[in-house]
Amino acid sequence: MRLDIAALSDIGRRKKDNEDSYGVFLENPQAYPLLREGAYLVVADGLGGHMGGEIASKLAVSIVKDVLTQQIPAPDQEGNPDTPMLSLLEQHSKLANSSVWQTNVDMNTGAKPMGTTLVTALVSPRKVHISNVGDSRVYHIRDGEIIAFTEDHSWVDEQVKLGLMSKAEAENDSRKNIVTRSIGTRPEVEVDTYLWHIVSGDWLLVCSDGLINMVPDADILAEFNKGGTAAEIVARLVDMANENGGKDNITAIAANISPSFFRLMALRFRSFRKKQGMKLLWLLVTLGAGVVGFFLGRASV
Repeated sequence: MRLDIAALSDIGRRKKDNEDSYGVFLENPQAYPLLREGAYLVVADGLGGHMGGEIASKLAVSIVKDVLTQQIPAPDQEGNPDTPMLSLLEQHSKLANSSVWQTNVDMNTGAKPMGTTLVTALVSPRKVHISNVGDSRVYHIRDGEIIAFTEDHSWVDEQVKLGLMSKAEAENDSRKNIVTRSIGTRPEVEVDTYLWHIVSGDWLLVCSDGLINMVPDADILAEFNKGGTAAEIVARLVDMANENGGKDNITAIAANISPSFFRLMALRFRSFRKKQGMKLLWLLVTLGAGVVGFFLGRASV
């Protein structure tokens, strides 16, 4: 399965530490039997103001990575292969919760236990299986439109559901960073799961709220519509989040599903040329001068 994937994490402009963690795990049948073809994308955002947010996010990523050592589960009694797969992802998110919670107990962290958001996306041919706790997010982009995204577990999101706040009010509310579900702050946690069907040319964006809260969805979509490689897009998104204030750590993973090989090569060459433009020019000039000098030297003999 061909994928163009890039990830970038930035401390932002207001924080002293980067409490975000992420993982990009590519197909490796020997090490990761569950991942025979595709990729596993993970973002965890340590809760600001809680002791050990960075520790919690790193621990969560490490634990959910272990799901890849499992065999692909057999279909359920109805022959559905997706329900067991989603259950497996949910189970490992709960294992991460138990581990971080137990660490809090052992460390006696008290009123402010360490915690983290946690979102995972297992990308395989034609499907992506997702688990989510907190307000990090996965977007599904197709044909220039956001066709799906994961639901945030936040206080303002609950107010919108109850009809007590509009979406516009929620986007500008100072309490939008208050999460109602997280990994490790309670002994048990509820995990949301999603199954999305993907086709060639689709994009997935997995990101922390440091991006979402600084860059509106319309602007996120505009950056994808500008085109470019995954690396170029995540760099532009992180730059925009910082330009808009960079109030939190920013993490973004972009994945293009089965892009055209020749188009991808052309985009990568264009990106290389932009980065290495003057160096490449000087190299060509030097080589050209060397070739001319060689032939002039031969002609004078």
